[in-house]
Amino acid sequence: MFSGLAESIQVTGSEGELGIFPSHTPLLTRITPGMIRITKKFGHEEVIYLSGGMLEVQPRTVTVLADTAIRGVDLDQAKAEEAKRRAEACILNNHGDMDFAQVASELAKAIAQLRVIELTKKAR
Repeated sequence: MFSGLAESIQVTGSEGELGIFPSHTPLLTRITPGMIRITKKFGHEEVIYLSGGMLEVQPRTVTVLADTAIRGVDLDQAKAEEAKRRAEACILNNHGDMDFAQVASELAKAIAQLRVIELTKKAR
């Protein structure tokens, strides 16, 4: 999805939001559903939705192994809103056969996609 030089990277890790700059301390962490914001030269930004995965930081390299990665411009807002509505309805109705962890994960993914769509629209 992206290979090149970056001024900074912002990503949602298992411990919260991470800001990664050149010469960052080595790090290995899990990525939660959210976004990765890549700031390139001259302040140009690229926002990509990540459904989860792993992040490895070395002094000169950052590697992201993502379960799913979709550029913000390629996300479907209507589908994300519908997925959010379905997950919220499932939680509110609290069906006995519901896998709460699965539904909560689907809700987090839909919310993350909508956030990436919003940020992508603002950047245009």
